[in-house]
Amino acid sequence: MQVLHSILNEALSQGTPFIVLMLLITVPLLRRAPGGSDLRARLRFVLLLVGFHCVLLPATGVASALNAGIAKDLRVLGSVAGAIAGAGIAGLLVFGALAPRLRLALPRIVQDVLIAAIGIFAVFGTASRAGVDLTGIVATGAVVTAVIGLALQDTLGNVVGGLALQLDNTVRVGDWIRVADVTGRVVEIRWRSTSIETSSWETVILPNSLLTRSQVVVLGRRTGESPRVRRSVAFAVDFRTPPTQVIDVVLRALALHPIDNVATNPPVECILSNLDASTASYAVRFWILDAGRDSSTDSVMRTRVYFALNRAGIPLAIPAHAVFLTEDSKERRRDKEDAERARRVTALSEIGLLRDLSQQEHAELTDWLQRAPFAKGEVLTREGADAHHLYLITKGRVSVRTKHGTQDKEVAQLGPGECFGEMSLLTGEPRSATIVALTEVECYRLHADAFRRLLERRGDLAAQMAATLAERRVALLSSREQLADHKTLVANAEQDLLDKIRSFFRLE
Repeated sequence: MQVLHSILNEALSQGTPFIVLMLLITVPLLRRAPGGSDLRARLRFVLLLVGFHCVLLPATGVASALNAGIAKDLRVLGSVAGAIAGAGIAGLLVFGALAPRLRLALPRIVQDVLIAAIGIFAVFGTASRAGVDLTGIVATGAVVTAVIGLALQDTLGNVVGGLALQLDNTVRVGDWIRVADVTGRVVEIRWRSTSIETSSWETVILPNSLLTRSQVVVLGRRTGESPRVRRSVAFAVDFRTPPTQVIDVVLRALALHPIDNVATNPPVECILSNLDASTASYAVRFWILDAGRDSSTDSVMRTRVYFALNRAGIPLAIPAHAVFLTEDSKERRRDKEDAERARRVTALSEIGLLRDLSQQEHAELTDWLQRAPFAKGEVLTREGADAHHLYLITKGRVSVRTKHGTQDKEVAQLGPGECFGEMSLLTGEPRSATIVALTEVECYRLHADAFRRLLERRGDLAAQMAATLAERRVALLSSREQLADHKTLVANAEQDLLDKIRSFFRLE
């Protein structure tokens, strides 16, 4: 009974019930708290200290009946363990459970410093109440601190650097930074080092002292603005092409359809960056929202620029020292022209709208065809835009989309041998659908002036084209709503379209 009474007195005198009560309150609150493995490791350390503290209680009670000196030493150790455990529990309760619920985020180093300071004061207070002379400990600690400071200058520099980074908040977790030749996203700032994940799926560990001594570039951060990073894609064009034409072609192509991960504000820029003996150098400058997808976004931008220049007939520059020797002759040039003309005639003959034309009329139209390649994802024409061309698809597939409220809905897909844009071209009405390339697409474009000349000689073609277009118009409308009396609707649409074609081309 005397031993049990001694153990109970020790527990009450050392605040054990309070420590256990705080632990029982804190643990349930930590179950849904963020923090992961780091929080669990801190909790395990606290539990170890509480267990050590509780184990010393019976040992102190037993020793008090045998040896007073040993009992005093065990009491001091138990008190110190309890003090450190209490500081740890307070840190877990405040920083692990309560702060996340209040949406307060303190750097890990600041948390550790505060918990350590509380623990030190608690230990010194507990030891002082137990009658321990602290004068010798303080003196010895000063000497040990001086020796450690001289021996671990680099480590202490990293620790102080990490504390400075956290306190002045110059670099934050989640920032994309560039230090020397390393670029990546900050994922953790610890006492000694900072971890950076690069877009190459690597984790680079940088000493904190390096970050405080070196120039650090924080990518995409501007006061009062959302994060974005500027990128630049360079290309060169033969200097004989006017810069105004190149810039206009590129900007118009990039404005037709937004590119994923490219910010709309600030807008995309195309500038003339340099002129040399044989080429004009340009750069497309744009801002991306996710710095981790810089290379893939650059690739999409280069692809768009390439196809835009190709459509406009603007060749990329060839280095001045490159020499191509090809034996040329009238026969070779004629063979190339014949092959290209054959491809154009084939493309025209596959279009139902133009199938009844004579060979001579097909031949005339081939001179008006212009090659027009598009990259995957590009908009070939947009709903509501003015119409100037008929498009003949020779390669790839496109999606036909119409506006339904605020969303675009796909109503059809077109592939090789099909055309689009004929209804707007023949009636002068705005485009009735948006056409988006699903793959790389090769097209020929036929200008409205070609139809004007053809219809001036062949007035009967207007009626044939109106009948074909009427079928397509009714089919397009039926995709939006349920229509009845198909034949009547087609007949009415045919007459309406014929009137519009004659009016648009001023046919009698």
